[in-house]
Amino acid sequence: MGKDKYSYQKYQKELAKKKKTEEKKKKKLAKKEAEANSKSAPAPEPEQEQI
Repeated sequence: MGKDKYSYQKYQKELAKKKKTEEKKKKKLAKKEAEANSKSAPAPEPEQEQI
């Protein structure tokens, strides 16, 4: 019986670890996209002279 309990705990720990790494990936990707968006944001257009 003890081995089954250990296996279940190990399984739960692995699931938690996978979930945490996925969260980190999503957070990193969101941060990277935000930086890309801020860099690629269109710069204010130079004012055109009116004739």
